[in-house]
This record gives sequence, structure tokens and C-alpha cells, in this order.
Amino acid sequence: MTNPTAVMELERPVEVVRSVVDTGAIEPALPGISAVELAAAWATCRDVTRMRARNFYYGLRLTPEPRRSAIYSVYAWMRGADDAVDDAGTAEARSARLAEYHRVSSEILSGERPGREVAKLGPLWVAFAATARSYPIDHAIFHDMVEGLRADLVGETFQTDEQLARYCYCVAGTAGLSCLSIWGLRPGTDRGRAERLAVHRGQAFQRTNILRDLAQDFDEQPPRVYVPVEFWNRHGVTPAEVRAWSRPEACEALLREQIGITRGHYAASAGLEEMIDPACAPTLWAMTRIYSALLDRIEADPRRIVSNARVRLPSVRKASIALSATIKSRLGRW
Repeated sequence: MTNPTAVMELERPVEVVRSVVDTGAIEPALPGISAVELAAAWATCRDVTRMRARNFYYGLRLTPEPRRSAIYSVYAWMRGADDAVDDAGTAEARSARLAEYHRVSSEILSGERPGREVAKLGPLWVAFAATARSYPIDHAIFHDMVEGLRADLVGETFQTDEQLARYCYCVAGTAGLSCLSIWGLRPGTDRGRAERLAVHRGQAFQRTNILRDLAQDFDEQPPRVYVPVEFWNRHGVTPAEVRAWSRPEACEALLREQIGITRGHYAASAGLEEMIDPACAPTLWAMTRIYSALLDRIEADPRRIVSNARVRLPSVRKASIALSATIKSRLGRW
């Protein structure tokens, strides 16, 4: 039996093209778009993030401007792509929406659409274009994100943990890499190592989400099951049995193995905060504390994931973590 806390060393499947040191000096802009229009676009993305990313928002708002708005725009773009997959309609209709979203994104990333043409698409696209064209983000990241959403679209069943790891990279590791390119790295930092740690941190966040939402995802029609088949077989239990918690010992054993693997990814990403720009380190620290606290709650009572009440962290706790990050920053502990 493999060690459940062992972490596969993931290689970043995109190429490095631009420096990510001193990104705080970047003033994002989009030719043909006024400062007023861009400010309105940033505000739209901020509102989307506040409403749709309640765990991330507490940490992201600690990022200094204009990098804060740039990250909001990446999240809003990701949410728009996710909505194309999740909104009502046939599988064919959802696939067509995602393909169109990807086509428009590709045109913007390649520079085919000038600023005024982008503005016709709406504020989300204006903010996304300004971010993607101003910050040193490898555009392959965005295409990988879409690849992950296609897996959701077809209801892909993962056979192995390596397949799940690829999915988690596409939907979460890529987000970590894009944030890294916006936050910036400290001078002298090994970018390759920082990116590997960012991918592990994304794995940890996404696997925490998978555990938290296991029952909710199973209740979807058709059901979504992200835990790979190899683990169900190893423990001799089915997703339906875990949903019903009909064999408590086997159900708990499977979940504790997944918790261990997730913990391994958190451990493998240790030290990432010390690599990024000190002005942005509080953001990552706060988000990580919030997500690891969710995992703590699941670990304390794995059966909670199949209860009627979704595993959450109270708003006051998230606010407390954000405050602690701010205090640490003001004391110069980054």
C-alpha cells in the first residue's frame, strides 16, 4: 500500500517567458480604454469575487492595489468559464458555451481584439485583457484552466491519483501560478521552485474543496465523483455508501486517506510565503489558514461532509485570520 501522505512531484507544464520580480511597479492598462472604464471593470470583478469566492475574498483583499484588482479579474474570468459549464442546458449547449468562451479568451490573449472591441464584450473582459496583457502570466495557464473545466463538462471519472492531480492542476494549480505572476517574487528567488510550491498549494486547496463538497457533488445529476476509483477499490466502499455513511469504518478510512494526501500537499508547499513579494505574503498566508482550517474541521469529524450543513468557517473566524495577517505584515514578519 502506498504512503497516503506521499506527494507526487509535479512538473509545471507551461513555459516561463517573463520575469515576475517587482510586479508592484506595473500599472495595468488596455490601449483604447480610459482609466474610468478600467476602474469600472475592476469594480465589477471585485463584486464577483466578493459574492462568489467567500473564502478567498478575505485573503485576496489584503493584496495591495493594483495587483488586488488584477487577481479579482482572473477569478472573475475563471468564474465566467465555470458558469459556462454549470449553467442550465444540454451537455451540447454547455460544451458550445465553453468553446465560445475559450475562443473569445484566445482572441483576447493573442491580442487579436483591440481595446474597444474588448469593451463591447463587457467589463469582465476589459479587466481580464488588461491583466493578461500587463502582467507576466504565461497565457498557457488559461488554456489549461479550460481543459480542467472540460473534464467537469463530460463528468470524467478519475482512475488514479495522478489523473486527479492533473485535474487539480488545471482548475487550481493554474490559479496559484497566475497569482504568483501578479504578486511577484522576491529578488533571488528560484522561480521554478516557487512555481512547484504554488502548484502543490493549489492541489491542497482543490482537494480540500473536493472533500468539503463530496456529498453535494454526489447529489448532482449526473453525480460528480472526484475521488479516484483506485481509492474506492482499496477500501471496498462505494460513493453511495459514503453518501449514506452506511459503513462508517470503511467510509472514515477512505476519507482519512484523502485528508492525509491533502495534508501532504500543504506540507509540500511550505515556505511559499517567504518567496513572494512581502506586500502580498499576507494574502497567501490568510487564504492558506482559512483552507487548512476547513480541513481541520473535516478531519475532526469526517462524517460532517455528508450532513445537511455544509462544512464552513464562520465569517468571524475568517475575519480574525485576515486581521492576524495584517498585524503580522505591519510588524514586518514577512
